[in-house]
Amino acid sequence: MNQNMLNNSCLETDKIHDECGVFGVYDFDGAQVASTIYYGLFALQHRGQESCGIAVSDTKGPKGKVLSYKDMGLVNEVFDPENLDKLKGNIGIGHVRYSTAGSSVRENAQPLVLNYVKGTLGLAHNGNLLNAVELREELSYTGAIFQTTIDSEVIAYLIARERLNAPTVEEAVKNAMKKIKGAYSLIVMSPRKLIGARDPFGFKPLSIGRRDNSYFLASETCALDTVGAEFVRDVEPGEIVTITNGEILSDKSMCQKKCARCIFEYIYFARPDSKIDGMGVYESRINAGRILAKTHPVDADLVVGVPESGNPAALGYSLESGIPYGNAFIKNNYVGRTFIKPKQEQRESSVKVKLNVLREAVSGKRVIMIDDSIVRGTTSARIVSLLKNAGAKEVHVRISSPPFMHPCYFGTDIPSEDQLIAPGHSVEQIGEMIGADSLGYLDVDRLSEMICGRQDYCDACFTGNYPLQPPTIDIRGETD
Repeated sequence: MNQNMLNNSCLETDKIHDECGVFGVYDFDGAQVASTIYYGLFALQHRGQESCGIAVSDTKGPKGKVLSYKDMGLVNEVFDPENLDKLKGNIGIGHVRYSTAGSSVRENAQPLVLNYVKGTLGLAHNGNLLNAVELREELSYTGAIFQTTIDSEVIAYLIARERLNAPTVEEAVKNAMKKIKGAYSLIVMSPRKLIGARDPFGFKPLSIGRRDNSYFLASETCALDTVGAEFVRDVEPGEIVTITNGEILSDKSMCQKKCARCIFEYIYFARPDSKIDGMGVYESRINAGRILAKTHPVDADLVVGVPESGNPAALGYSLESGIPYGNAFIKNNYVGRTFIKPKQEQRESSVKVKLNVLREAVSGKRVIMIDDSIVRGTTSARIVSLLKNAGAKEVHVRISSPPFMHPCYFGTDIPSEDQLIAPGHSVEQIGEMIGADSLGYLDVDRLSEMICGRQDYCDACFTGNYPLQPPTIDIRGETD
């Protein structure tokens, strides 16, 4: 890793990260797609800031020739007009990554490109597999040589191996899906096809879009909006869609009745201007704030949100309670991966670099501070301290999610229980530890109300009710 790519994870020490975002496009008129993928990835940058990559192919050129470029860093750090111009092709896939399984090194950046006896295969994956270790060992004993430490490569090898006996790539994808367990939204690029697939539980989102004679697959609808594509529909949990010959083919034989969409997409991961499976993310966060105002009311002068995901919930709290909504924080949007993290004893400065308090807005006031989650409590304590140092008389913290009680194995880096603050402490104790005058979480039994009564979501990080049997050992690997 280059020296200027020093990890700034200290800036997010109390924030949860998703594994990645995926984006794909097939232009049937033959236009170049690399720059479109670039802008699509830019819109998905919030889903992963460690590495990114683009792979493209020309469907009218030599069959199986794939051009790709990937590296560590943000999208605008990795790509420039020169290297984008070299990526000639009218079909392509892109990826932004935050590691949950596999370390943060260039070799683990995606998309993955495999050359095998049937041709070339490109793959971008969002999620985490539960049985990756067993599958990797099985494949290794039959001759597979792995170049990365990520479970996405296991999926790519499985698809390539299944393709040897399957009549089509999409059939190979389905056969591979029968062997893998866990969370995955996939975009697969073959020489003449763009394929999207979601695991049967639908943990991670995947949407279809269209612009003129171009078709798109994207983790979030905000990326479709960015490239001027019209939202067509979501890929259903368990569905495999194949985009070829200017049409969308669907295979729903892997679909099932029980779904378990990640509830944290609505709470924090997704951009507020996205819709996931028909539910607006902004609306869900407004709903969360309204629920908090009903269940955890308090007399105060001002409601503020911790940028960015806390703002809609704060507005919802204000609308329900009648307490004025305001801005208390100025966020430095230019703190990226190139920020050099301070030493351990100076870590509190990382919050001050990223956020500053508007003293005039909070001085002498009783403030309700809305945030999306508390992981270890460190960042929450610093932000409460910032507000009180700016003159706030009281700081009442409201969290638009329930307490984290259990780790996640499906592509979210919620750590083990011994690293979480909630399992070993009461709400009152946590409030005291972060310096709040009071603390209230979103009640776990009100989560469905946040998404308008839907029940098809995964809340295992709050309840321990895993849709799939969790592994006996922590298979998530290094988290950087």
